[in-house]
Amino acid sequence: MSSRYDLNVQCFAKRKAENIFTEKNDPRLLYVSRVRPNHNAHPRILHSHKDHIEVLLICDGQSDFLIHNRKYPLKSGDMVIYNSEIVHDDLTGPDTEISYYCVAIGELHLPDLRENALVRDDAGFVFPTGRHYEAMKMLCEMMFESLSREETGAETFCRSLMQALLIKALTVIDENQGRLEERMEDEDILGIRIKGYIDEHYMEPLNLQIIGDGLNVSPYYVSHVFKKMSGYSPIQYLLRRRLGEAQTLLISTDRSISEIAGMVGFETQNYFNAQFTKHVGIPPKKYRENYVVRTHTVGKRRECLNR
Repeated sequence: MSSRYDLNVQCFAKRKAENIFTEKNDPRLLYVSRVRPNHNAHPRILHSHKDHIEVLLICDGQSDFLIHNRKYPLKSGDMVIYNSEIVHDDLTGPDTEISYYCVAIGELHLPDLRENALVRDDAGFVFPTGRHYEAMKMLCEMMFESLSREETGAETFCRSLMQALLIKALTVIDENQGRLEERMEDEDILGIRIKGYIDEHYMEPLNLQIIGDGLNVSPYYVSHVFKKMSGYSPIQYLLRRRLGEAQTLLISTDRSISEIAGMVGFETQNYFNAQFTKHVGIPPKKYRENYVVRTHTVGKRRECLNR
């Protein structure tokens, strides 16, 4: 039994610290987002990131997310890794209660992994953080608060916090490596091929017959296998893939809405507007305006981070 006279003890570092952020591997913090439940009314639909990863820490609530080729039920305490080029879909909606932090990191070069990857693409994307959760949440909170207040030295301070978060994330991944991975069946492999074909050709005119011909598979079997794997029909996935890319272009470019509609595969702007409003909850013009207003000051900070 401890007494009020117990002395504090010192904890010594037993080994010299290993610095994994040297030479080629000098990751750069791009942005930190805090997503609250009230933001889920206008979900971020199917998209990927070409030149950075995202680390998500689920703080409260639960929801299904589609990541690469399957749905994952996410809950408080889970860490989600989106490697670059991995397509993911936020399946939240107005009735979904989930909040999380999102940290985007570029120029990541870890040994034995492709550029801008934090984990092997075949090792899963969702990891329970367990005893590391509170520390990871605190790191995310400090980064978000420092950047949002535009504190002096915020970028330098947050760069160190980002490195600490990456080390924690790698520790969580390492502690979960013993999990049994699901054995892939032939249909799973075909489902991934179908997904890859749509991801590569989504800006072109596509239907089940074209997809089937491209993969030498019957259109019926294409539909059956893909829906079993992802929960979407191939045409539903195609639509969401186009809408997700349109969201990215609305956020990151000044291109006109009609130009964006054509770029992502819609034949008319009217059809694009109708589908965007149906699936996102607001028209594309309003989505762009809302995003720009909400992130105006963050955009300034992001420019500083990218220098």
